[in-house]
Amino acid sequence: MDLSAITRPVGRLVATAQNGLEVLRYGGLETGTVPSPFQIVESVPMYRLRRYFPPDTRPGAPPPGPPVLMVHPMMMSADMWDVTRENGAVGILHRAGIDPWVIDFGSPDKVEGGMQRNLADHVVALSEAIDTVKETTGRDVHLAGYSQGGMFCYQTAAYRRSKDVASIIAFGAPVDTLAALPLNLPAGVGAAAADFMADHVFSRIDIPGWLARTGFQMLDPIKSAQSRLEFLRQLHDREALLPREQQRRFLASEGWIAWSGPAISELLKQFIAHNRMMTGGFSIHGELVTLSDIKCPVLAVVGEVDDIGQPASVRGIKRAAPQADVYEYLIRAGHFGLVVGSKAASQTWPTVAKWVRSIEGDGDLPEGVVPMAMQPPEPTESGVALSSRVAHGATAAGEMAFSLARSAADAVVAANKSARALAVETARTLPRLARLGQINDHTRISLGRIMSEQARHAPGGDCLLFDGRVHTFEAVDRRINNVVRGLIEVGVRQGAHVGVLMDTRPSALVAIAALSRLGAVAVLMPPDVDLPTAARLGAVSEVIADPSHLEAARKLSMRVLVLGGGEARDLHVPDDADVIDMEKIDPDEVDLPGWYRPNPGLARDLAFIAFSTVGGQLVARQITNFRWALSAFGTASAANLGRGDTVYCLTPLHHQSGLLVSLGGAVVGGSRIALSRGLRPDRFVQELRQYGVTVVSYTWAMLREVIDDPSFVLVGSHPVRLFIGSGMPTGLWKRVTEVFAPAHVVEFFATTDGQAVLANVSGAKIGSKGRPLPGGGQVELAAYDPDDDLILEDERGFVRKADANEVGVLLAHPRGPIDPTASIKRGVFAPADTWVSTEYLFRRDQDGDYWLVDNRSLVIRTERGPVYAETVGDALGGVDAVDIALTYAVEAGGRRIAVTAVALRPGGSIAAGDLSEALSDLPVGAPPDIVHVVGEMTLSASYRPMVTPLREAGVPKASRNAWHLDVDTNRYKRLTAAVRAEMVGGQR
Repeated sequence: MDLSAITRPVGRLVATAQNGLEVLRYGGLETGTVPSPFQIVESVPMYRLRRYFPPDTRPGAPPPGPPVLMVHPMMMSADMWDVTRENGAVGILHRAGIDPWVIDFGSPDKVEGGMQRNLADHVVALSEAIDTVKETTGRDVHLAGYSQGGMFCYQTAAYRRSKDVASIIAFGAPVDTLAALPLNLPAGVGAAAADFMADHVFSRIDIPGWLARTGFQMLDPIKSAQSRLEFLRQLHDREALLPREQQRRFLASEGWIAWSGPAISELLKQFIAHNRMMTGGFSIHGELVTLSDIKCPVLAVVGEVDDIGQPASVRGIKRAAPQADVYEYLIRAGHFGLVVGSKAASQTWPTVAKWVRSIEGDGDLPEGVVPMAMQPPEPTESGVALSSRVAHGATAAGEMAFSLARSAADAVVAANKSARALAVETARTLPRLARLGQINDHTRISLGRIMSEQARHAPGGDCLLFDGRVHTFEAVDRRINNVVRGLIEVGVRQGAHVGVLMDTRPSALVAIAALSRLGAVAVLMPPDVDLPTAARLGAVSEVIADPSHLEAARKLSMRVLVLGGGEARDLHVPDDADVIDMEKIDPDEVDLPGWYRPNPGLARDLAFIAFSTVGGQLVARQITNFRWALSAFGTASAANLGRGDTVYCLTPLHHQSGLLVSLGGAVVGGSRIALSRGLRPDRFVQELRQYGVTVVSYTWAMLREVIDDPSFVLVGSHPVRLFIGSGMPTGLWKRVTEVFAPAHVVEFFATTDGQAVLANVSGAKIGSKGRPLPGGGQVELAAYDPDDDLILEDERGFVRKADANEVGVLLAHPRGPIDPTASIKRGVFAPADTWVSTEYLFRRDQDGDYWLVDNRSLVIRTERGPVYAETVGDALGGVDAVDIALTYAVEAGGRRIAVTAVALRPGGSIAAGDLSEALSDLPVGAPPDIVHVVGEMTLSASYRPMVTPLREAGVPKASRNAWHLDVDTNRYKRLTAAVRAEMVGGQR
């Protein structure tokens, strides 16, 4: 009888019992391994800095190699770099001649104040550790980070603008977090969930170490179950288990530490919900940072079957850091297997050592390290490929079933992508439109009120960005309330007209919002106009000025309130001057009077007075709270603005577009407001990335100052998704969308009284003003006879509605107060109805989109028929060489001549054939008599082309860049002196 048949099972059972008892008693099997030696170079409450294998300081000893500082994720112990001495990261790098350092953030639940740490604290700590390593070694530092530790490396390098950073090695570190979320969650669902969890869950709780471990395991529950089952099956074979025992114990229990709620909340909000590693504009202790400031080489280690740091997400670094040389190393491993385990020991760490040597100039790039492509070739970048999931792991059948379920879900998601996007947009837009529809004359609504609501909803959220710094909603709201107290202290009451003479700065926004909250009227005074006239038209009683406009304000012979400009300043005013420094008023010492109620403004109340120039005359435009709300809610809805957006307010706040569209839309949308010190091409792209700008505001031809500038260069990706504003020339519109693709333009048209608001939301038809804004008033086109300047009626005496592509006068059904100067018409389409004539001419195409034709009073009536300036401009804007086209009337020879001035793009040229082709088939109206090229188009302060200088120059002179319309051939020919003489003399 073979006794081994009996003893072998018994021995196996005994070995299993002995090993199992050891696991239960000690948490694992005793391996006999000892950790690698290290010294603590620096120890502070936030971290300890370890230097492994301290160098031999004896004379003649070889110097240490290049330093590599390794960074662990917040939920995992720093011991992950030394799980096993022989096969751990620090041991392998040391044997390769590298000087390994490790930053240890410790366990925050065991450190005083540790559970209040936020994400920025870790970035600043890592930056300080880099300084220490640099000072100690005298060499630039290579940063190596795993998972979120890799994110820390990217963020810190950007925060330092790559100072003293030799290179970055990131292992499975997500950058484009919404490109491929774990479990293949749709981006919209993931972002919304992250935002909710940040605001309502992790703002109140922390994650203990055991929960961090459980959460990590639940991201891949099948693999976790496989590992446990395999361990139990081999529990009898100690020799088989020992090589992986340290790794198992690390993942099972020892490697997990607590995670502070503020740090999780910030991670979820900034880098998942708002994806700001891709867009830029994330905040590190109030300083705005963008990965585009990374200039050092980057090696991204990509796990082919990594379901946490998925390839699509990891490869986002290529787009996020356009100034860096980005490489990748693809390894067939899961998330933890990138840095710990047999493949990490045989592939990852030897490759990292060779990478460091190559960056130091000591060898070529390691095998398998290749430049990262901008668009990786894998067709399944939405997640890890199905084939990779199926092939990876011991239980192929189980993984296949799990992966097929995910793939099926992906198919459903893809098939319903447009429906989901529509649902998300509807969920965000409908409440705004519903609120707008409920506004009546007695509704309490104002800028100050909306800002209060946003501050209550998200007090710690980013509100205002300026000069590279970020200010929260709570801080801005507190500053507004303090300024209100200051205004009350100096005697400003509800209903007072207070001038605001300030540059576009945070203090200007605060002043405007404070006046709104007080119930006073903010008279927005442009610095470049006749200020005494503006003060008179606005009935100004006193003026708020910043220090730079103090002298101009003092000339108005009224009291001047100085606000902003920083704490350290000297106003240099005589003692008897009627000037009050608002910054010296202590708001805590101000007693609020009984009459004060914050945000008392009703929809019908006058809120602002803005100014425009008409025919060379300054005209005051009254803006009620309803008018402001209509534009603000309409803009937020049309542009789909939300908390993830950053609106770049290039338009001055004293301009109606800046107040109503940029500021208004951002405030209603809860978006971040980025203020600029003015339009400068050399700063434009840098601020886009630093602030993470997603929406850029504009007026007229403003953006040509950027894209036509010789120094303008747009390298790599950008965060902009929309340009919003009004008056953009069609040629410029086309170029902007080409340069900033895939961003598009949302063009608005709004009358000064706000009764008619149109928006081209899709941006598909360049030049179109779109359709009536949802939630706005009803508009109609009244049929129009341009020859007799009459609105046409039908056989019953009512106004006839214009047919498709027929010129008509835009009429608006009034909502809210009607401007007393408006052209009011009654009994228009039905008995006793009331409409307001905008005095603008439009045509409506077959699809229902509106196209601006001209102002009714500016139509040029020639012998050949009416010439419409906007229609001609739209047509010429389609010529590639044309920058701006402006059509105007010139009196010559006893008749009116239609002249179009054309400014060309830098280096552009135009021929008669181009003009003839572009103007041969206008949708309405006749082409101009003369077209000529001008060297430069004069623009107003709001970048609107000015016609007065051109008109005053009279009929253009004959030249090779001037053409006239030959009425016999309907083609353009060179304008000669003889032809010009005939036109001036009235013989043509």
